[in-house]
Amino acid sequence: MARSSLKVLVTGAAGQIGYAIVPMIARGVMLGPDQPVILHLLDIEPAAEALNGVKMELIDAAFPLLKGVIATTDPIEACMGVNIAVMVGGFPRKEGMERKDVMSKNVSIYKAQASALEKHAAEDCKVLVIANPANTNALILKEFAPSIPEKNITCLTRLDHNRALGQISESLDVQVSDVKNVIIWGNHSSTQYPDVNHATVQTSSGEKPVRELVSDDKWLNAEFITTVQQRGAAVIKARKLSSALSAASAACDHIRDWVLGTPEGTWVSMGVYSDGSYGIQPGLVYSFPVTCEKGKWSIVQGLKIDDFSRAKMDATAKELVEEKSLAYSCLN
Repeated sequence: MARSSLKVLVTGAAGQIGYAIVPMIARGVMLGPDQPVILHLLDIEPAAEALNGVKMELIDAAFPLLKGVIATTDPIEACMGVNIAVMVGGFPRKEGMERKDVMSKNVSIYKAQASALEKHAAEDCKVLVIANPANTNALILKEFAPSIPEKNITCLTRLDHNRALGQISESLDVQVSDVKNVIIWGNHSSTQYPDVNHATVQTSSGEKPVRELVSDDKWLNAEFITTVQQRGAAVIKARKLSSALSAASAACDHIRDWVLGTPEGTWVSMGVYSDGSYGIQPGLVYSFPVTCEKGKWSIVQGLKIDDFSRAKMDATAKELVEEKSLAYSCLN
């Protein structure tokens, strides 16, 4: 029996990440090769013409799974009945801008979009926030869409997770698919903590810990962490544009694992609403290791945390507390 189509919203759809992600969704990368989709594309009025161009290209690509495209500048039309919302649109920090100015702009954007999702999205809508500051934008969205369950609002740290996997794969000259269970703790910012203490690599003689195989704690505790933290800036320096392809791919990974489940014995990193696990203050959207089953995520429990990790995890939590405070001051 043919499956009914899922409605997927992409905001900021005329931008770089939007342009990269919509063909991936239409090809089944996000929701599987047998799941039909209807794309709802939203952008701001000045981007309306470019957005229409994206719609034309999607039609011209003749994707078999794509059952319809709505391209609009109206948040209400865009949010109508959507099952999955990928929030790419946001206000980027520009030269000379204070952090509070950027936060203020994004608070107003996410407040408005949250209201539209609250009133018009499907009851079980799953939300992924990508636009920075991603963790705090997700928190604002949660605040203004109270009927969407807090477990259904997440932010993207899978890009950082994938970057960490990539760095270990390059360092050990192994396939990236053989590396698993790295963790990104905290904020999607330069304070995030990429942790390999529980990560393993599949070798010809079974699974081995990453620390044992790399056998260079100095690199793992310093340069590796900095490389992952600063990778976005390095891409901007090289491309003169921010990460789009890798961000789009990571967003597809995030949603696919959330909806279809993580492989047994494997966890991934997601920015989720803290329940107090690992001593992280409840009420923050913080990146944890999670497993997913039947459309629900669960924080991996019981991992041993050493003193080095504890300090890093607390530092990124502190930044999130400050961001939250700044965001809430913009609401007044």
